[in-house]
Amino acid sequence: MIRLFDILFSLLAMIVLAPFLIPIMIGLKLTGEHDVFYLQKRVGRGGKDFKVFKFATMLRNSPALPGGVLTQKNDPRILPMGNFLRKTKINELPQLLNIFRGEMSFVGPRPQARKHYELYSPAVKEAIDRIPPGLTGIGSVVFRDEEAILDHVEGDRDIFHDSVIAPYKGELEVWFVSHRNLFSYCALILLTAWCVLFPRSMLYKRVFKSLPPLSPVLSRYL
Repeated sequence: MIRLFDILFSLLAMIVLAPFLIPIMIGLKLTGEHDVFYLQKRVGRGGKDFKVFKFATMLRNSPALPGGVLTQKNDPRILPMGNFLRKTKINELPQLLNIFRGEMSFVGPRPQARKHYELYSPAVKEAIDRIPPGLTGIGSVVFRDEEAILDHVEGDRDIFHDSVIAPYKGELEVWFVSHRNLFSYCALILLTAWCVLFPRSMLYKRVFKSLPPLSPVLSRYL
């Protein structure tokens, strides 16, 4: 049932959003490095690599520049249209094509770069490998402003991400796999839209009351 919804909704969304996305593609072509799309290698279902489609918001070789795969406030690698596209999550919309092709779902664990996927425990990997990654998900909603969290961290951002954020993300993704149904699918789509409009909202805590508890460190930020 969920796969059927993915096919129908992704096809409908691409048709409906075409008049809106075409001007964005023209703008990207005329600015920055003139790239429209950025294909990024991520880990998908079964632990296999695939390429996710995104609008180009950063320099082509940004992962090799200082900062790596984590972005930060006023990141110099972000292109002219990048901040707007990333803030509104519009840069993720080309993944509708990944969904239509069956590589992703609208809702699921966020597809991670191999480096971050390997931070997960074997139990987390075993859980998330069973279902397709998602355009959004519980991890995306809870950590919708991860860059801002990392900007307020005292000390090394990478260490905080790897030792504090990544383990809790893993717990959230395992939670979702065990609660994956039509209700959570629809609720997370609506919560994602809600959080774009109201970034500081904690509505997800009222909708999903059985989420894994936060660690004392993370509770300072979430």
